[in-house]
Amino acid sequence: MFDVIGLDADDTLWDNERLYIEAKEKFLELLSECSDAETCLQRLDEIEAQNVRYYGYGIKSFILSMIEAALQLTESRLAAEKVAAILGFARQMLAAEVRLMDGVGETLAALHSRYPLMLITKGDPSEQQRKIDDSGLARFFRWVEIVPDKTPTTYRAILERYQLRPERFLMVGNSLRSDIIPVLQIGGKAVLIPYANTWAHEMDVSDDHDGQYVILPALSHLPAYLERVV
Repeated sequence: MFDVIGLDADDTLWDNERLYIEAKEKFLELLSECSDAETCLQRLDEIEAQNVRYYGYGIKSFILSMIEAALQLTESRLAAEKVAAILGFARQMLAAEVRLMDGVGETLAALHSRYPLMLITKGDPSEQQRKIDDSGLARFFRWVEIVPDKTPTTYRAILERYQLRPERFLMVGNSLRSDIIPVLQIGGKAVLIPYANTWAHEMDVSDDHDGQYVILPALSHLPAYLERVV
């Protein structure tokens, strides 16, 4: 039924959003004297969502947004040592261990024996490549695509590059915005693997595709699902 299965990386193969949650907790502590937690988080989320169009996705973009939010929240009176602390958050995030989701290695091994696999991940190329290398999962993928964003145009270009038909392509991931809706819009198939810590921005989209994609509780359920549909 499928010629290729595409898989997302962050929060599908490994836990990535935890790094952002931990950094936000440190941010709130750092600015606790300036504003309440709800206001701080709301301002940071608003700025981060706006800035992805300028800086893209990833830790460096997030940290720039954090500094901008801190400047606004302190009315441009952000102390130098607080800027240094925020930059330290970035270094900690960039050096963090890659933690695989439960059963990912076994699931990819099972899929790899039956289908060509393609890893499609968005964000800063150096950040994403480091995580791919550290994960030890690269051996399962025939192709790896690191893209600045995931849109219908992005997916269409990737499939055309490898001469793949959309109707024979399955994308698997945790984000409606990035992994599901744009693939359905070009005629592909999709499986959503919900994750509790998915960034709200990735799920805050108009979903007019009810019933057109499959929802599975974990990636480990994908091989059995494919057995049923083939």
